[in-house]
Amino acid sequence: MILIMAFMFFVSLTDVFIAGRISKDVQASVGLVSQVYFIFVVVATSSNVGTVSVISRLYGSDDRDTYRDAVYSILLTIFIAGIALSILGVLLSPFIIRSLNVPESIKEISIPLTQIYAAGVAFQYVLLCTNSILRASKMMKRSLITMGVVSITNILLNFYFVFYTPIYYNGIALSTAVSFFIGAVINFVFIRRIIKGALNYTFYHVKKIFHISWPSALVQIGWQLGSTTLFLIIAKLPEKSVEVMAALTNGMRIEAAIFLPAFAFNMANAVIVGNLLGEGKKHEAFKNGIVTAVMGVIVVTVMTLIVVIFARDVSQILSKDSIVINESVLYIYISMISEPFMAFSAVLGGGLNGAGDTRSVMIRIVAGMWIVRIPLAYIMGITLGFGAPGIWWSMNASIFTQMILITRRYFKKEWLNYAL
Repeated sequence: MILIMAFMFFVSLTDVFIAGRISKDVQASVGLVSQVYFIFVVVATSSNVGTVSVISRLYGSDDRDTYRDAVYSILLTIFIAGIALSILGVLLSPFIIRSLNVPESIKEISIPLTQIYAAGVAFQYVLLCTNSILRASKMMKRSLITMGVVSITNILLNFYFVFYTPIYYNGIALSTAVSFFIGAVINFVFIRRIIKGALNYTFYHVKKIFHISWPSALVQIGWQLGSTTLFLIIAKLPEKSVEVMAALTNGMRIEAAIFLPAFAFNMANAVIVGNLLGEGKKHEAFKNGIVTAVMGVIVVTVMTLIVVIFARDVSQILSKDSIVINESVLYIYISMISEPFMAFSAVLGGGLNGAGDTRSVMIRIVAGMWIVRIPLAYIMGITLGFGAPGIWWSMNASIFTQMILITRRYFKKEWLNYAL
């Protein structure tokens, strides 16, 4: 899981690196588009939580017929949903971007980027769903192979499309869509062996997956809308708003390096807890969830120190604008304080998700974002005039709040009795 997350990080880092070599407007646009685009893939990303929870338990129970039918059913459902949302994404992207309160130069760049990303949504849906199935079925190496191919293809095509073809910065999005298509095809070959002979569409398991997943969907929507709102708050800064937006884009990509092990352990913990609960081992599920969280904190703390030490060096790689570089370094110095706390809550949250207790995770994450982060960002950044540092500190405050709430929920142990 860490290797897979590392692949995706380097893809994301390449996007920002190339955008920074073009202009700060393109770099800011890439950050904004990544927030808007996520709205169209929220069904797939959120359904992964329910898919892992249900499929991992069925895999652990050794009921192979039910397991096979459930895999076939969710894959077919996600494929149809992906096609529908891909069409909607292409059609609605211009209206969404134009409605945002950002500079016109950024809107002009963001519209075609968003439409190209949206065209590849259907392929991303299949890729994400099949990766979840492989993960829940203890076939991580196959998923690793696929994501290695996807990442290498994405990075190479990124450079080729942007610097050697007329499509220029739009190649950042096109390379992603093409690589997702290739990954979807590879994973389908792997999954085909699992669903071979499956003819029964089991609505029960699809319904169960989405019942577990809808809170995660609200988390994803709430988080992405919150991140987009941060961009809009930054746009209200009296000076250097574009530079600060570019810095947030860079900082989030750099910070993503630290998120890698945290969310790798998050997803691994969901599988571990799901498999153990499927085998009826409740005490082992609880204990292993904590051990996994501690491991995640240790790794994240080490990586945090490395990123802080080399903050300026990395920032200089991602941008050639001195103001953007300075703002990116400031973002890293402030935001890194909360990383170990983020890791602990993220990994424990993965265990709760694996048990199907997604609603409690949703409430706590959304509360941290919309009750703490967004209001505090506006008050500290705009009203009180602290600017970008005030916004970055509001992000830390939301992480501290989220960690306290999720940890308290985990240790109450009510989630151990959730039935499939």
